[in-house]
Amino acid sequence: MPRSTPPGTRPADAALYAALVAAEGSDPAVLLDVARMGSPRIVVDGPRAVTLDATGLTRLFGDARAIAHEMRRLAAERGLRVRVAVASTRTAARLLAHARPGISVAEGEEVWRAVGALPIDLLPVALVSGDPDVLTLKRWGLHTLGDFARLPADGVAARLGQEGVTWQRLARGEDLTPLVPSVPEERFEQAMDLEWPIEGLEPLSFVLARLIDPLSAHLERRGRGAAVLHVRLHLVTREVYERSLQLPTPIRDARTLRTLVQLDLESHPPSAGIDRVVVAVDPTPGRVLQHSLLTRPIPAPEQLSTLMARLGALMGEDRCGSPVLADSWHPDACTLQPFAPRELAHEKASPLATVNADQPDDWQQGAEPQVACAVRRFRRPVPARVRVEDGEPRLVQVDRRGLSGGRVERCAGPWRTSGGWWHERPATATPVSSGSPSAWDRDEWDVTFADGTTCLLFQDRVAQAWFLDGVLD
Repeated sequence: MPRSTPPGTRPADAALYAALVAAEGSDPAVLLDVARMGSPRIVVDGPRAVTLDATGLTRLFGDARAIAHEMRRLAAERGLRVRVAVASTRTAARLLAHARPGISVAEGEEVWRAVGALPIDLLPVALVSGDPDVLTLKRWGLHTLGDFARLPADGVAARLGQEGVTWQRLARGEDLTPLVPSVPEERFEQAMDLEWPIEGLEPLSFVLARLIDPLSAHLERRGRGAAVLHVRLHLVTREVYERSLQLPTPIRDARTLRTLVQLDLESHPPSAGIDRVVVAVDPTPGRVLQHSLLTRPIPAPEQLSTLMARLGALMGEDRCGSPVLADSWHPDACTLQPFAPRELAHEKASPLATVNADQPDDWQQGAEPQVACAVRRFRRPVPARVRVEDGEPRLVQVDRRGLSGGRVERCAGPWRTSGGWWHERPATATPVSSGSPSAWDRDEWDVTFADGTTCLLFQDRVAQAWFLDGVLD
């Protein structure tokens, strides 16, 4: 036969919650410390209010009233004046703590009587977020939460909708959702005070290794990755030299992070000796990578980040990245954005495509792409000698091996393009460089030679020189 619970007692595993409301001007951090001394499962309800899961604390402190007295004693030791309420539901404990000074306890059937006697103005406290229409409820003649809880649920739903049903459940002291504990903010930071100042990157690399290795292990345990890496160097001149690295993807590999920091400090060394080193990261959920069997695998983000850092240290940070077309008629105008790899399989072929080594797999395997034409642009325009008859190019000669020339069979043009006249430009025979803020003025032609080769030809009108700009395949 199962053992029955004696009258007047409660099961040891029954739910029990304690709500603490601090006085005006209290420190929220101290209130959180007091709540965590009672239970690790807490929920922050506001700057001066917190609710904790007191289930099981009866075995440690005694009944519900003993738990309330213990929480108030812990708060008094930290210099806090708090209201404490212990009840069978979180909603009831929160309402009682805001409504009554001192200590309040309500369990079992006492919960409904205690909550029902509270004024209806406390309904927003139970909702935590949102703004219930208390004024309308008062116009109905409702003065307490019990008056609202006793109304027919169908009538409340017909007049106030689903929100009204939710408010009525809260007026009864019911919990709408289970308790989800607030997780304390976790710091991912390592620091080291040096006995003697160090100068140079080689001794600093050993210090960085001792700091980044445990930091990487911490990220691994929490399933996080570093989105931003911060390095703060306290110099002997009492200055703080700080560098922040924006990582393209979440990274937690210690070797990669150490290499990125070293390469960045090589490009931007500190100006004096170092006596304290601090390394911190802004965490983000770890990266989950799922490769596809139908596309080419891209390099690991750790390898790409290290490569871009090395290129940035060698060439300069403003000269490494992915080219982006600029909104300009300037020939070859482009800008750079941070390099970020993407799946080439999801890219669609453009009607006018440029042939390069980054095309999808079907280009590499010999499949015929569906394009109208392809332009093979020259990295630098090729100087040419052109004979003009009746305003049209008739003969083109170039000195570069592998490029055809000769008599022009057909031509189309000219298409005149100019701009940047507000910038100064010397009158030389050198074409406009890519992205340079200089003026340009040129006539463009499409010419076809006797062997069937079609080329892009233009005349620089300022320098009075001709150049081959590319070949149409």
